[in-house]
Amino acid sequence: MPALRPVRRRQVALLIETSNAYARGLLQGVVHYIREHQPWSFHLMEQGRGDDPPAWLEGWKGDGIIARIETPRIAAAVMKTGLPAVDLSAARLVPALPWVETDDAEIARLAAEHLLERGFRNFAFCGEARFNWSVWREQHFAERVRAAGHECHFYRPKDEGAAGSAAAQVAEIGRWLQTLPKPVGIMACYDNRGQQVLDACRSAGFAVPDEVAVIGVDNDELLCELASPPLSSVMPNAHRTGYVAAARLDRLMAGKKVTPMAELIPPLGVASRHSTDAFALEDRAIVQAVRMIREHACEGINVGDVLKVVPLSRRVLEQRFQKQLGRTPREEILQVRLARVKQLLGETKLALYQIAERTGFEHVEYLSVVFKRETGLTPSVWRAEARG
Repeated sequence: MPALRPVRRRQVALLIETSNAYARGLLQGVVHYIREHQPWSFHLMEQGRGDDPPAWLEGWKGDGIIARIETPRIAAAVMKTGLPAVDLSAARLVPALPWVETDDAEIARLAAEHLLERGFRNFAFCGEARFNWSVWREQHFAERVRAAGHECHFYRPKDEGAAGSAAAQVAEIGRWLQTLPKPVGIMACYDNRGQQVLDACRSAGFAVPDEVAVIGVDNDELLCELASPPLSSVMPNAHRTGYVAAARLDRLMAGKKVTPMAELIPPLGVASRHSTDAFALEDRAIVQAVRMIREHACEGINVGDVLKVVPLSRRVLEQRFQKQLGRTPREEILQVRLARVKQLLGETKLALYQIAERTGFEHVEYLSVVFKRETGLTPSVWRAEARG
């Protein structure tokens, strides 16, 4: 019997920085894809955002490239190879390439809803105008805030293009914070900027989250937990973004047609931490009710349990709750539970009955019905999409 000829592995270059949690999530998604399909051999170098293309790329005889094309130099180097390629950058420097990116409109909506739910009436966005994703998040955040009947303030540094020292940036953000009405809910364009806002609050003497609540993007767990106080953050689905990019490249390398249109990947939800653990509501009884719900919703509580800690009748509680937050206590309990369900579906391999037990649903069948009603998807389909 003749020996089987070994199958040649495709050679794929990964021009993705390894210096931040989001980019590492992209790489994990790529790895997940090849574990389920034909294995590839990778060429990956330690690099940061904006670095020059690696010298080995010129003349490289590989099969495909997945890249975050964030500079004209990287764009030129990728196009010079003539190889199939997929872009993961919002810079969009090569419009002809297939493009997979996070859904910045949905990221901004989640951040705005998170702050609106806490009763804030003053809002601000702290971004970096040199990045498209920051500009898009700013625009969508402001639109959502204005749709709710509020104005949004914006961080406008004197020299947007200058890097400056970290201390100088924090000082400038601190001066901007002085001009904002309080209490204020701030969306930072990503976690690094959110950490700078927290540092500026500490230097300027603003109480977080009572005077200034801050939410970032990326959910870089190490950075968020080391921030003072710990930083709330929108969780992009970097894993699925990398997975979808790998699937697109696989089709290109097989000679199949792939549209250059963007595929935008929605975020997983919000990781809530101390930086937004405030309720900017004048009605202290409703603050007490909301806090009780946020802390105990997944223990299976109902509106009757809330009434035990709030000195109001059910009718008055529901009227004042609706006035302050635009929803009923029962809707708030369900919203908190479903947010936790989504987090467990996306981040763990727990069976659905285990998730039901951890989120206050007495019957797994009821959880499935409610989840489908609220999201339009079954839990299993939602999990499959969230995990690639």
